[in-house]
Amino acid sequence: MLSIDPVEQLAGYERWLETQPLAVSTRRAYRGHVRRFVEFLACRSGEGGDPLTDAHARDYAVRDFKSHLKTVRRAKPASVNLALAAVDHFYRYLGAGRPDVRREELVQAAPRALSLEQLQRFMRAVERCKSPRDRAIAVLLVNTGLRIGECAALDVDDIAVSARKGRVVVREGKGDAYREVPLNAEAREALDAWTAARRKQLETSEERALFVSRKGVRLSTRSIDLVIRALARESDLVLSAHTLRHTCLTRLVRGGADVVLVAELAGHRRLETTRRYSLPSEADRQAAMEGLRVEY
Repeated sequence: MLSIDPVEQLAGYERWLETQPLAVSTRRAYRGHVRRFVEFLACRSGEGGDPLTDAHARDYAVRDFKSHLKTVRRAKPASVNLALAAVDHFYRYLGAGRPDVRREELVQAAPRALSLEQLQRFMRAVERCKSPRDRAIAVLLVNTGLRIGECAALDVDDIAVSARKGRVVVREGKGDAYREVPLNAEAREALDAWTAARRKQLETSEERALFVSRKGVRLSTRSIDLVIRALARESDLVLSAHTLRHTCLTRLVRGGADVVLVAELAGHRRLETTRRYSLPSEADRQAAMEGLRVEY
């Protein structure tokens, strides 16, 4: 039985929610989930007291709500956990303590990476691209796994290329970490073509940025991402610059490169982050089950 008005509490929560340091999308999601929880309470026969004030009744109600999400609303584990986080936030507003409810185990999967066929299509679109700058950006991301912010921050002096080897220096990676990543022949060739075109474009400029706009100023991360998305559309794909990082690291790990080496190249502080790239993808799971079929 509810001893306090949940609708009144919901209205107060929504006003409080607008003052919280959360992303707009998070506030929107929390608002929707808490409204559904309050509606659920209104239709539920209580057990053990008022779920808005009594600890045991609170836990029973939220556990029942979790079951409702899974069985009636058919919510997936990530959606269930988001709803439970929203309910936790609601109880924080009430000052009633966090509900004792176990979270759903999330399916462990590798980060999204392009398949070999998709990568070939993308690289053919890159090859057809008439802009040496855009080609260099795409080839660099595919062959180094740099983060988009690291790519945007590169200066001309951060690239060292010779006939047989090269490297790119990331001076302030994630966590302000410094690292050097070797450049393969494909990346060296693309960067050589761009730096030659860049010199002609910026004959009198002292701009240090490696990748610049037509106006001769450093490209933003958004501009670089738009370059990649445009090339993706040319290959009938939808992807972001970060997908190319995932693709590079996945190919390294699955190609047999030592995980410690890949972590160093990727700028990962924890090996667990790098090991994610060895996890099965949805395509791997599908292929495994298809492989069970026998002729009979």
